[in-house]
Amino acid sequence: MLSLSAFAVNAPKKNGYVIVTDYIKANSGKDVSDAIQKIIDNNPNRTIYFPDGVYIISKPIVTPAEPTKSVALELSNYAIIKASENWNNEEAMIRLGGKDAANNIGIAGSNYYLDGGIIDGSGRAKGVSIDGGRETVIRNTSIKNVEIGIHVKHGANSGSSDCDISSVNIVGNNSSSSIGLLVEGYDNTFTNMRIAAVNTGVVLRSQANMLRNIHPLYYGGKNGYDQNSCGFRDEAGCNWYDFCYSDEFATAFYTSKNVASQYNNCFAYWYSKRGTKHTVFKAEGKFKSFVSNSRTGLRTSNVVKENNILEVGEDGGDGRFVNLYIDNKEILTDKTYEKHLK
Repeated sequence: MLSLSAFAVNAPKKNGYVIVTDYIKANSGKDVSDAIQKIIDNNPNRTIYFPDGVYIISKPIVTPAEPTKSVALELSNYAIIKASENWNNEEAMIRLGGKDAANNIGIAGSNYYLDGGIIDGSGRAKGVSIDGGRETVIRNTSIKNVEIGIHVKHGANSGSSDCDISSVNIVGNNSSSSIGLLVEGYDNTFTNMRIAAVNTGVVLRSQANMLRNIHPLYYGGKNGYDQNSCGFRDEAGCNWYDFCYSDEFATAFYTSKNVASQYNNCFAYWYSKRGTKHTVFKAEGKFKSFVSNSRTGLRTSNVVKENNILEVGEDGGDGRFVNLYIDNKEILTDKTYEKHLK
């Protein structure tokens, strides 16, 4: 009988995976960008498997969006794709659907993915982008030391990218321009994500996105606390948030002018005295969003100059707070939110 450890070693080959280390050596310290790209280009509709080890790249790895050419990238738990020290590219390290554009989900090969492992930006590179195609999946992956964690670009289906991202951890480079998740394509689902060391946790420039159990944490920035830091920045509206938690950002939830989204069971918390102002919801114009079962945590021992539940650019708006729970109301410095209680 085959032992469990032997099965684990032999499973990729038995399942017909293309094993990267059959062609290149892990932990070589050499740039293997071209070699990995050649493996992808020569193996359409195959799963490309990366065993444990470090794979140095100096330029982006690009997968096809065309279903007859697409591949799946499967990384072992401790397989690390790492940006080289001389990385100098504006594109992400891994560009899913970045070549052979297509908008076709009706044939085999359309459901391609990145699964597992670690993407290490060495403090300078962007992590992963979804450039084209549809139904792209990223799951069970750690993206570390990056300027932007995941960038979902304008989608192939009339702007819809239709991607599914789950169980992903992102750690930024703590710069003032760092973003955990940047979304420009429509109709995506994001679940169970942890984001840290970024100035903005999530930026949505598109509609019809569902976010559930997303937790961005602000570390404080390379140059000290930034009053422009933001947990969730919604620039398009018509998005849905559930169990989303903004942790230590100056502004927890921000909406652009005339934008409305729905927030259920969301939470904002500050446990330090950093900065001069803490705001839960900030509307650039009128407040138009619907917020239910929200909770705000403010420690009385860490009072800053201003503590606001709601800050608006214009009075009015039909936004509502339903079942709003506030720790330590006595330290609030503005009561604008009371106009929108229901």
